Amino acid sequence: MRRFAALRACQENTRLKRRPKTLEAAEPEPGPIIRPAGPDDVRSIIALDQDVTGLAKPRYWQDLYARYGSPGREGRFFLVGEAQGRIEGFIIGEVRAWEFGSPPCGWIFAIQVRPKGRLKGTGTRLFEAMCDCFRRVGVRRVRTMLALDNALILSFFRSQGMMAGPFIELETSLD
Repeated sequence: MRRFAALRACQENTRLKRRPKTLEAAEPEPGPIIRPAGPDDVRSIIALDQDVTGLAKPRYWQDLYARYGSPGREGRFFLVGEAQGRIEGFIIGEVRAWEFGSPPCGWIFAIQVRPKGRLKGTGTRLFEAMCDCFRRVGVRRVRTMLALDNALILSFFRSQGMMAGPFIELETSLD
C-alpha cells in the first residue's frame, strides 16, 4: 500500500514546474505527462526501445515491467512520459541500500526518449520525476552507470547535474 501512495504522490507532483520567463527564453513546449507505467504501456515501451536500439527485446521489457512496474514493488519505479496518447519516453529506477558501504540511494538504470522528442525537455521531466520519487522515500543521492563511449547519455546526465561519484566499476572476463 505504501508504494501506491508513493506512486500517487509521484504522479501528482511530477509535472515540471515552469521556470520563470526571461527576456531571451521562449515559452517551453508543453511536455508529456509523467506517470507510473501500466501494463498497457509495455507494448509501446518495447516498440520505442526497438526504434531507438534496433533490437527487439519483448521478454526483457515484460520482465522489467513485472519487476519494477507492477503493484507491490516498494522502492522501485517505472515511469513513462505520455503526450497525446503516445509514450514519448520512460525511466526506471530503484532504491538500493548499503552496497559497498553506501547508504541507501536511488539508481537509474534505464532511460529512453523518442529521438524526435529529445531536446524538448522530456528526458529532464522523466529524470526530475524519478528524483521526486526517490526523495519521497527518503533518498538523498542518485546514481547511474553508463558506457564510457555513450556520449549522448553521458551528456544528458551531466546536464542534469550528475558527475563522477565515489566508486569505480571493476570487471573481469569469465572466459
